[in-house]
Amino acid sequence: MPFRRLGALTDTSAAKVYRQARAEKDNLPENSYLSKTYCDLWSGILNLDGKHIKARGYEKKIPFIYGLDFLTHDLPVGVLAPSESCAALSKLFRLLKAMDYHLKIVVCDDNSAVDLALKRAYPRAKIQLCHNHYFENLRGQLLIRTEEKYRPFFYELKVAFSTKLHPANRDAKLAHITYKYGRKDETIMGIMADIERRKDKLFAYKQIKNCPSTNNIIESYNSHLNGRLKTIKGFQSFHSAQCWLNAWLVRRRTNILTDCDKPFKHLNGKSGLEMALKKDQKWPSILGVKPPKNALKMQR
Repeated sequence: MPFRRLGALTDTSAAKVYRQARAEKDNLPENSYLSKTYCDLWSGILNLDGKHIKARGYEKKIPFIYGLDFLTHDLPVGVLAPSESCAALSKLFRLLKAMDYHLKIVVCDDNSAVDLALKRAYPRAKIQLCHNHYFENLRGQLLIRTEEKYRPFFYELKVAFSTKLHPANRDAKLAHITYKYGRKDETIMGIMADIERRKDKLFAYKQIKNCPSTNNIIESYNSHLNGRLKTIKGFQSFHSAQCWLNAWLVRRRTNILTDCDKPFKHLNGKSGLEMALKKDQKWPSILGVKPPKNALKMQR
């Protein structure tokens, strides 16, 4: 909400509202401190993604990379960095390591920097490439939206990637597709060879119970973040962007979940932070009053 409108609602000036909001953000605890001090009941299944933020002093937008714990919907970590480099991702994984996050698998887009950074901090953790992102890249490569040539192959390949298929049936379908379409087409043969080479990352979710094959859940958080950022043309500095994003993370972690469908209906009426709190850990007093139990009905 614009500061001017907030000022009108509270019968004060926009400048005063801005000063109050900035003071509140400066006084918030750092997000990774909350994670390290109060939480440990995470699933170890991390959806990783980010958004690019405009900040003064940088010619291009800079990445804000953050992770969402899949089963708790908590946001234990987020990093703003000058570039989406191996160093930035290494910092994120080091923060997770420091808070004793037992990382099993990272669900992410195809990024070699993730692979390198992950091996340094969590050499045994797996990577699951997001199927939606993979097929979107393939759709662009094969010009599926404008040309018909590769559409039969593309749609049959999507069926082979179905999460309901047993690995043996999936491998049989992939072999059939290679024989059917790849014998006389080098492009398709190259794609099928790439799938075979990266099978461990494309189908790692089969080895981890409850692991998703896509980043859909964090994409919904990205949509929310986009909505917030639309009202902000840019940040005055790296620090101001960092401060605002920390506030956003804390807000999302403490916000009551209301629209979770199966298999997450049990999360409705609770917050991500609440789900990740250590056993017998009370609501952090540093955050003030815990949202009431009837907050779900109140919001509806």
